Amino acid sequence: MAKTLNVVQKQALFSTRHVFVISSPHLGLDRVYIQAKRYAAGNNIGSGAIRDFFGSLDRHKATKGLFVTTSSFSPSAKETAEFLSKRIVLIDGDQLAALMVRQNIGCRIEDTLHIKKIDEEFFEA
Repeated sequence: MAKTLNVVQKQALFSTRHVFVISSPHLGLDRVYIQAKRYAAGNNIGSGAIRDFFGSLDRHKATKGLFVTTSSFSPSAKETAEFLSKRIVLIDGDQLAALMVRQNIGCRIEDTLHIKKIDEEFFEA
């Protein structure tokens, strides 16, 4: 069952399978259908899951889709997403981790490296 979220609501995306529809009708924005799958490494998402996801876009009146996984997408899944008529963005575990670090979500600063340079103007007087 899909959940409709306000743009500002935050919810955890990862259990076994979650789907969300994000829309903002008062702004006239598109509906985006999001599906997240928490899979172990090596348990890749195949093209069948992408085709099922594509079918869900119409069911939820979404114009775009975002499919997120903690694992990876098979080459056939990537090809399927590329050739379907609606835009589907795929984010795999590596991309997800990079986005989380970039946005400072689910991580913390472990250590800080200070790089120092001699201030030559200090010695010019």
